[in-house]
Amino acid sequence: MRNSRAVAVAFVTFATFTDIVAYSIAVPVLPDLSRRLGASPTMIGFLFASFGVTLLTVSMPSGALSDRNGRKPPLVGGMILLAFASVLFAFATTLPWLFAARLAQGAADAITWVVGFALIADLYPSESRGQITGVVMMGTSFAFMIGPSLGGWLYELGGIRLPFLAVAVMAAAATILFVWLDIPSLHEDREHVPVSLVVRVPAIATCAAAVLAISATLSMLEPVLSLQLRAFGVNPARIGLVYGIAAVVTTVLHPIYGRAADVWGAKRMTVLGLALAGCVLPFLGRVWSYESAIAMFVLNAACASMAITPSLAYMGEATSAAGVQSFGVAYGLYNLAWGAGLLGGPAAGGFLFERIGFARLALAWGPMLILAAALLARVQSQRSPLRRGGSDANSNCSAVSYGDSRSGGVAR
Repeated sequence: MRNSRAVAVAFVTFATFTDIVAYSIAVPVLPDLSRRLGASPTMIGFLFASFGVTLLTVSMPSGALSDRNGRKPPLVGGMILLAFASVLFAFATTLPWLFAARLAQGAADAITWVVGFALIADLYPSESRGQITGVVMMGTSFAFMIGPSLGGWLYELGGIRLPFLAVAVMAAAATILFVWLDIPSLHEDREHVPVSLVVRVPAIATCAAAVLAISATLSMLEPVLSLQLRAFGVNPARIGLVYGIAAVVTTVLHPIYGRAADVWGAKRMTVLGLALAGCVLPFLGRVWSYESAIAMFVLNAACASMAITPSLAYMGEATSAAGVQSFGVAYGLYNLAWGAGLLGGPAAGGFLFERIGFARLALAWGPMLILAAALLARVQSQRSPLRRGGSDANSNCSAVSYGDSRSGGVAR
């Protein structure tokens, strides 16, 4: 049980689920808490944005550290950090403490996602990573669905502290689970490759660029679509329903796309998702009613999900094809690109929305996704001269599983 791959995936799914609940639960609660401590709207904006600061700065180091020292210590540490951040939120009495909590939360997010997906890449071969990734992403989509509602409900039930304490309990439970889990120390048999060389592998770098494009697109839509719907007279509750319906659809689609990536190829599915999202986005800019906005946004989210889940599998595939096993560094770069998109997308979207309007913004943004798809389609996953010995011994060892890993046994 302790050395089961399925159990490891379940624990990673629970950890990412907890992380997303912690992130989304703050949406209805944190602004009110900040105002009570005297924060202005600008300061609240900085507070929310500070999450991205540590997400960007911690992603690569945590991945590299897990490549060298194993996956278990960072996973345990990430959940401890998330529990600590949640307790800080619950008992913060000044704005500096709130900022400290938000920064810690961003660091915990980086560690959990980077090292969690690196562990999955360790344990599963490329032909089945898509399916496993889809399962994990299904759990996180469900967390996005329930997080804000759960936060608001717990806030009404027990006050400002209860939502954060509930997350702290979940993170503490995940910590115990990872401590109990038997994770093999595969890092001892690996040749450690400099980060600078890994990120220069064309397939890895291009995958990161594609991730940046899709992340920036999704985060760009969050503020500007809401502004566009408000112009139609749609109230905030109905705007939230648009995102809720899209979350339900993507929850169902993630495992389907993951399985499709295993069958037809992760790169092919990522390219297709990017291209379709680029083609659909201009139509989202032409919505004429609330109902049409729901239909087009759900279609756009479905296309974006077709790129997201396979891209996670493709990052592992590109790393293996390069002849290295630095999955931590590769997924650190993935998370770095995602975080950069989260920071840059809303800023660029808001700037362009104010000057050219939503329809022209969507029309101008779509070709960027098509260009990212074209670049990814052109790049070839090939063995890189990163490994001095040129051996293939480790290029296929990502499927080393729990159980009797030294004798090649596979525990199921």
